Amino acid sequence: MQLKHLEPFRLSLEKLKVVSTRLRKDMIRGLGKHTHHRAAVKMLPTFVRATPDGTEKGDFLALDLGGTNFRVLHVRVMEEEQKMVKMDSQLCAIPQEIMLGTGEQLFDHIAACLSEFLDSQNLKGQTLPMGFTFSFPCEQKEIDKSILIRWTKGFNCSGVEGEDVVKLLKEAIHRRGDYDISSVAMVNDTVGTMMSCGYRDQTCEIGMIIGTGTNACYMEEMKNVKRVEGEDGQMCINTEWGGFGDDGSLEDILTEFDKVVDRTSINPGVHTFEKMISGMYLGEIVRLVLMKLTEKKLLFKGEVSEALRTKETFETKFISMIEDGLENAKKILTELGLTWDLVDARVVRLVCETISSRSARLCAAALATIVDRIRVNRGLPHLKTTVGVDGTVYKKHPNDELQKAMHFLTPDCKIKFLVSEDGSGKGAAMVTAVAQRLALQSRLLEESDGEEDEEEKVRS
Repeated sequence: MQLKHLEPFRLSLEKLKVVSTRLRKDMIRGLGKHTHHRAAVKMLPTFVRATPDGTEKGDFLALDLGGTNFRVLHVRVMEEEQKMVKMDSQLCAIPQEIMLGTGEQLFDHIAACLSEFLDSQNLKGQTLPMGFTFSFPCEQKEIDKSILIRWTKGFNCSGVEGEDVVKLLKEAIHRRGDYDISSVAMVNDTVGTMMSCGYRDQTCEIGMIIGTGTNACYMEEMKNVKRVEGEDGQMCINTEWGGFGDDGSLEDILTEFDKVVDRTSINPGVHTFEKMISGMYLGEIVRLVLMKLTEKKLLFKGEVSEALRTKETFETKFISMIEDGLENAKKILTELGLTWDLVDARVVRLVCETISSRSARLCAAALATIVDRIRVNRGLPHLKTTVGVDGTVYKKHPNDELQKAMHFLTPDCKIKFLVSEDGSGKGAAMVTAVAQRLALQSRLLEESDGEEDEEEKVRS
């Protein structure tokens, strides 16, 4: 009887194929010169044109802003040992009033924390390059120019949407006047994840995050990136796949519970896909299902506790804890003020498993679309590739569901998953290091071309 409410969450492999086909069409639309502005999946160019090759070296700063805290890091990249060492880092809280204040207040706060960190590291005298991980939807114009499209994750600072965040950061640093930075490379957290994993495994060309939010990036052929001049080589594309379904294309798989989560969120109508699979929303979906089952008198003898009735009290971390064992389920249900028996605990566990499994399978459908696109782009019968992954939902939940679905959806691909070690920190430093390597190579090439021209003149 209870299972009928869970049926809409059970997506067959055939249905996942349909979802994958829809995403493929949306990705093509997002890459198109004349269709991208209408696309639900934004497919944003990142201006990151290569993955690491192992020759990168130097000292870098990294700034990581993506939630209620931000981090500053000092990273040293050593070519001879081919490793990245995090020299030190500092975590700074962002108070609620700054998250909802003005852009100037936010960037002044960041600049102040950065100043404090440089003092603690005795780095004030040096002018280091910096990678800036800014995990919000941006339209990147260059590696060091990025326009915020919209705030997400509870931020709503005025005067930032539509502005270049690198410029705002540099202005805040200049207002202080007690230190300077040389270059800034803007990095989305997915790109950071791909790049930090790419330094350890040079077959890594996809980055994926399944945490508070979800997103993915991958290396696309330049000739397909119609919004940027140039046909040669590759560029990393930040898909912003969280917006998949914002145009109604996932309407047939949205459950009544998904619709409530969307309606009561701070951004109704956007990030449809993200709301079905990421950590910010999974706990709330479970709570709504448990409420429904209780109201139908199928759980807890029909008695709802005050905690269960309150939005967002069922935390996403409870899902993985309950999946781990019934003892955890019993403890959590007691903490939520519910009167339960063993059957209740088992049903709650089943609800958690069903919703967590749907998240993994939808994620597999989206990832399979990217992997298969890379294979087709390169005209390969088989593709062997690595996906750099980060995010608590990936780390805390059993991933056999994701692997099984991937195996079915991409039979022509062999995929390895590599968990990112501090992708948004070390990865940001690595993007800066790769950008410097490419700039140096380009300079050397121009110089050697110039020398050849001189020799040609002498000969003639």
